[in-house]
Amino acid sequence: MTDPWVALTADVNPGARIGELYRAHEVFTSVGRLETPVRSVVGQSWRRSARARVSPDGAAPLELCADELGPYRDAHPLALVMPMIRELMSAYAVDGEHLLAVCDAHGRLMWVEGHARARRRAERMNFVEGARWAESETGTNAPGTALAVDRPVQVFAAEHFLRPVQQWTCAAAPLHDPHTGRVLGAVDITGGNGLAHPHSLAFVQAVARAAESQLALVAPRSAGGSAQLSTLGREEALLVLDGRKIRLSRRHSEILVTLALHPEGLAGDELLMEVYEDESVPPVTMRAELARLRRLLGPELLRSRPYRFGAQVDTDFDTIARRLESGAVAAALGAYAGPLLPRSQAPAVVRLRRRIAGQLRAALIARGDPGLLADWAYSPWGAEDLPVWRALAAAAPPERRAALLARARALDAEQRA
Repeated sequence: MTDPWVALTADVNPGARIGELYRAHEVFTSVGRLETPVRSVVGQSWRRSARARVSPDGAAPLELCADELGPYRDAHPLALVMPMIRELMSAYAVDGEHLLAVCDAHGRLMWVEGHARARRRAERMNFVEGARWAESETGTNAPGTALAVDRPVQVFAAEHFLRPVQQWTCAAAPLHDPHTGRVLGAVDITGGNGLAHPHSLAFVQAVARAAESQLALVAPRSAGGSAQLSTLGREEALLVLDGRKIRLSRRHSEILVTLALHPEGLAGDELLMEVYEDESVPPVTMRAELARLRRLLGPELLRSRPYRFGAQVDTDFDTIARRLESGAVAAALGAYAGPLLPRSQAPAVVRLRRRIAGQLRAALIARGDPGLLADWAYSPWGAEDLPVWRALAAAAPPERRAALLARARALDAEQRA
């Protein structure tokens, strides 16, 4: 195939292809061997699904009940572009007996709309608002896989990992924050096997690009010299200042994080102690870094005597704190892109990194939601988090508990060695 992300090309017989995929799926789920008809993107997704212990006969869990769903999606950034997405996709979905779906970055379906008969059929496989269709829960599917690989993808018939979903074909594309590049969710079109065409994938790609462009217009960066600092999951921070993206060095990233923690400002020697782990560093080194940083940012943003911000700076770690304080654990996890400046050893950064991660994981364990716990446990930063794996094993359905307990016991043995 010329495009590995497209399920079928014009010269492929859909019926014959479906038969090949059913046989390949049965071989993989029974003995773990990949057959040659399987596209590489699907084969890699099947392997991830198997590592996550997804059952081929399972179903998507419902994570957001009706009371939670409305407030959650109303506050989600993609709510701003849903009218435009509906305008572009609704007629296509209804006329073709398809479904339009939009999910968040963790695969939770926030909107499922379209043809009434298709919606009734989709309910039988729990393709409904509030259900989580991340790969770690439901295996290979277009919105979940698009999020996993961060690119548009089409999934055809028995390429789906769950058998109850193999009567469907879907195409999805990730949606990004136009200012930070962070994945916000995905837009999906789901229906019959007639969707297994390059045009359906091109269509959702175009809708995603249009939505991101619209989001940049309806949710612009704040005026008046405000700035946004992104630090989570990044080796070096990204500062967006009046629409201008500034990639900072690690030291400058550490300085800005420290100043964000102290809006009242810090004297030079106080800032030195918070940023440098080596106590022998002379004050002139800090002054030189601050001079370079001021040239980069301008004196309006970085003030002196004491060193402080001269305008509002919104940070992604403050977003986590606000959501945890309000009890919005799912929303806090959705905003957590990874540890804050993970390789930094600056004392202020190390304390903040531990505090954010500790507060979030404690909230997850206290909530006891298996889906949220799985999001953390199967992330790179949660892979060896023994308390979370134990909590996940305790909260998981009985059919998954044995495998999760085995993983927890193996971690415990490794960490004791």
